[in-house]
Order: sequence, then structure tokens, then C-alpha cells
Amino acid sequence: MRKAWSELALASAGDHAACRAMIRHGSKSFHAASLVLPRRVRQPAYALYAFCRAADDAVDLGGRADAVARLSERLARVYAGAPEPHPVDRAFADTVARHAIPRALPEALIEGLAWDLAGGRRYETLADLHAYSARVAGTVGAMMTLLMGVRDRAALARACDLGCAMQLSNIARDVGEDARAGRLYLPRAWLREAGIDADRFLAAPTFAPALGQVVSRLLAEAERLYDRAAPGIAMLPADCRPAIAAARLIYREIGREVAARGFDSVASRAVVGRGRKLGLLAAASLGARLPVAGARGLAPLDETRFLVEAVEPQPVWAARPRSVGRVMWTIEMLLEQGRRTRGPDSGAIRIVRG
Repeated sequence: MRKAWSELALASAGDHAACRAMIRHGSKSFHAASLVLPRRVRQPAYALYAFCRAADDAVDLGGRADAVARLSERLARVYAGAPEPHPVDRAFADTVARHAIPRALPEALIEGLAWDLAGGRRYETLADLHAYSARVAGTVGAMMTLLMGVRDRAALARACDLGCAMQLSNIARDVGEDARAGRLYLPRAWLREAGIDADRFLAAPTFAPALGQVVSRLLAEAERLYDRAAPGIAMLPADCRPAIAAARLIYREIGREVAARGFDSVASRAVVGRGRKLGLLAAASLGARLPVAGARGLAPLDETRFLVEAVEPQPVWAARPRSVGRVMWTIEMLLEQGRRTRGPDSGAIRIVRG
């Protein structure tokens, strides 16, 4: 006989409350958008984002060669049902069990963080940058979709588009901040085409009109992905659409703030003010009610296809690990009704940049 969820929980109410507090103080853009998520999604979303943020911080602040291996160990314990004695790990373990999140998704996120730890990693082409964005942000978009009870692959593809778009907005915003930390995410082929020597720029980050052209080009690609993502919102449960529409508008606004500064994201960091965020939240609540067509005929990006294909489209059975009993229960899913960067405003932990 299947036991109640409350009897199977790996985390306490206090663990989930700790995740919420972490996001409220550390990921303001996501927290703003989350306020219009239905409660059934909001709590696991906080656990997801808290784990992503904790993983990001472990790499950024730890800076040790074993940081990624340590994260992989933590993830293995999460999926064994024996998380480390920390509120974030317990809440995330509870979340992945309840929502049947394939291990391949958080593993890909950790792989992207490992790329960050390899400080000399180069992103030569836009495709290379999409591969990075797929790992550090597309993964989060896919996992959020699962939290909403949607496992349809067309919806997952659009969620990955949105995650990658948000990441590109963050990269465009943080060019100077990243360069001063010794990191460069702009496609190096684009920099060469603009006559910019990437190593010289990293040695002395300064803005020039040629750099602005590269940032503008990156934001144009982000706009393309925001447009690709839009139809997926209509594929979500109706009560989830306003929050995702809000996230799309708020992160898109980051790029527009960068553009308003002449594409100079070296001298200063563009910020979307609280008043503007509230206005976008209101606009999202209205616009998300409108049906949008065209999501199903659009293939996923080549770089995100592996994330989409990692998800079983049908509900699955999950087993409690032996350490907590051999109980089997059904992961209840709604079968589709018709979808880093560092700093105090990170919300897409790339989502997580944001």
C-alpha cells in the first residue's frame, strides 16, 4: 500500500524554510518571479534553486580542485536517499524524489560548474557558449518544468531555451565583472572578428565600441531564444504561467538595461529596479493568460537535446532507498495540458546567473 507523502519526506518544514530564506536574500530576481508561483511549486523550487546556489558557491568560494568531486559526492548521497545533514541537501533530496528528476540533469549542472573551475576554459563559438549555458541554466529550466508536473519534451525544449536566454543576458551584463575575475564567456571568434584580443582584454578590462558590438550581438541571440521560449509558457499549468512569464520578462529586461547603457557592461552593472520588476510581474500576470502557438514544431537546440531526452515523458515509479525502507510509491505527474552569476541578484544560478 502506498504511503502518504508526509511519511516519506526526506526533509522537514524547517529545511524547506531555510531554502526559502536563502533564496530571498541571495537570488532577488528569482525570488521576485517566484512570488506568483503556486505554493505546490514554490517550495520545491526554492529547494532546487538553493541547491544550485550552494553548488555555485562551493565552486566560487572553495576554488579547490576537489570542489567538483565533493559536489558529485553530495549529489550521489541525494540520489541514494541519504543526503548530508544540511537543510539544502535534505530539501533537494526530497524534491528530486517527489518529482522524479533524472540524475543526468543536476549532473550536467555540476559539469558546467566544473567548466567554471577550469579557469582557462575558452568558449570559441556561440555553439560552445550554448553548451555551457545548457549545463548551468538549461538544466534548471528543465528541472523547474518537472516541478510543475510537465514532462512533455516540447515543453522541456522551450524551458531549456529560456534558461539559455537568461544565461546569455547575465553574461552580457557581467562582462566586466567576469573579466576582472579572469573569466571570459563572450565567443572568442566574435571578439577576433571585432578586432579584440581576448587576452589583452582580460589583462586590462576596458570598454570600447567594438566590445559593445559583441555584447549587442550576444543580446540579439538572447532575444532569439526568448522568442523561442515564449510558446512554451502556454504549455504549462495555468497557475504556473505568470511566474515563468515574469522570469522571462525580468531577465530579458537585464539585456535592455545593458543596451540602454550603450552596451557597456564593463564600467557598470545593469540592474532592473524593484519598481520595474513589479511592473513586469503585473504584465506577466496578464500576458500569460494569452494562448501562444508554435512550440511543438520547434526542435530543441542541439546543445540542449541531451537534457530533453534525459526525461522520461511518462510518470515513473521510484523506490525508497534501502536505508529508509523498501517502499515504492508513484511519482504523480500532470501529463501536460496543452511547457551563475555570482552576486546578490543571481537567480538563474547562472539560473544561476540572473
